[in-house]
Amino acid sequence: MVTVNSMAIGAYRLVKVVKDRSECGGDKMARERNERLVALLEEAAWSRAMAATAYNRVAAETLNGEVRENSKITRTHVSMWVGGAQPSGVAPAILCEALSRRLKREITPQEAGFAVPTSPAQEALDWRVDPLIALNDLGSGVDADRRRLLAGGVYSAAALILPDESWWTAMNQPPSEEKALGRRVGHGDVETVRELTLAFSRMDQRRGGGQGRRAVDSYLQHEALDFLRGRFTSDETRRAMYSASAELVYVSGWMAFDNSEHAIALRRFNTAVKLAARSGDAPLTGHILRAMAHQALDLGFRSEAMQIAQTSVRGQRYLSATPRERALLGVVHARTLAANGRKQEAAQALLRAEDDLSNAHEGVQEPDRTFFFGEASLAHETACTLRDLGDVQRAVRQFRQSVRTRGSEFRRTHAVTLGYMGATQIAQGSVEEACSTWTRVLDAMEGGIYSGRARQTVVDMRRLLTPYRKRGIPAVGAVDARAASYLAEVD
Repeated sequence: MVTVNSMAIGAYRLVKVVKDRSECGGDKMARERNERLVALLEEAAWSRAMAATAYNRVAAETLNGEVRENSKITRTHVSMWVGGAQPSGVAPAILCEALSRRLKREITPQEAGFAVPTSPAQEALDWRVDPLIALNDLGSGVDADRRRLLAGGVYSAAALILPDESWWTAMNQPPSEEKALGRRVGHGDVETVRELTLAFSRMDQRRGGGQGRRAVDSYLQHEALDFLRGRFTSDETRRAMYSASAELVYVSGWMAFDNSEHAIALRRFNTAVKLAARSGDAPLTGHILRAMAHQALDLGFRSEAMQIAQTSVRGQRYLSATPRERALLGVVHARTLAANGRKQEAAQALLRAEDDLSNAHEGVQEPDRTFFFGEASLAHETACTLRDLGDVQRAVRQFRQSVRTRGSEFRRTHAVTLGYMGATQIAQGSVEEACSTWTRVLDAMEGGIYSGRARQTVVDMRRLLTPYRKRGIPAVGAVDARAASYLAEVD
């Protein structure tokens, strides 16, 4: 016999199922399984319940007690999303952030199989948006990260499309005559920004991009922005301040890139290019575009990276640059050519970069931003180019050259170079040699380097050691255990 109570319970369960489906994204009939999300969950080694727990942890940090749609979920939500339901509210951004932290790379909503409309963060990448507006939107601390996450900014190929020549011409024109009401800005103020930029650049080289970026952003928002809105003593001073500020924004972007915060890095590079274009500083513009190309290449956007690198060495961006900066622009261009299978052009670009660096000497006044680029850096980038061209033996020799010649003040890049060299060695079958190299990476990382790129080399070494774990090679067991311990501490 069916009782009233049992009918009520049944009705309640039906209502709950409908409600859960609505909150998760609607009825799952006629939906296709989200294989992209399935693959990411498998890569993360997460069950549905573990994914929900990680999601709720990020949501609690981000929302800070604010109640929103999908501010807290269960494994049922994850199952529904896997089944093809589209998450709503803050869910796409929160889940992608949780996955990004777990996998130590930027996971976009598109990569997770979610349809996400254009967001304010993506609109900020529009080349028509005033760079001062972008600076005003910067912040520091948890609130800034929260705004960034909820804005839903993502790294995508569409955001890598550069403006046409008319945009560059218009940006280099003097501003319209408007009476500035801000502080008086002179040469001393420009030097202040430049000194701060160099200090943070040096710290980034020593410790990695995971330390200090919020301090840079805070200065940009509160001090540099006031300078840019101020009353300049001359047009030369205006251009110099725009150039100095562009370089500091670039440093913020590079630090974010190094720490694997790729959507943030792209927005910073976008803003830095705008400021540099307004200053009329063509070599600086090329320098920033080179960084954009480097990031795009690392993230697998090979064609876009090559197009950006080609723009970085076009016209006065290369011709007006000093020899050291020319070499830097040229070797990254070579890397993008190699990644796109253009072997002959890549080889020619490498030779040109070597020639350019050979012309750098004490009598040439180089910009401070090139302080890090010397023989060791050229060897590192040359090794990466040769590796991508399939010349593994010469790549290892260049990596060794980079390690031998790099100064102790460049600890972060040293760790990255060693990581790449170990990966190349194990690809040759030199397992114990790779383990010896990777031991030096772990020594450096445990010494206080905060870098997503360097950390990724530790993740990669564990992955590359997987086929050798059960072969009884002592060096493999020692390095693998040490790498696992390090990752457990920092994750």
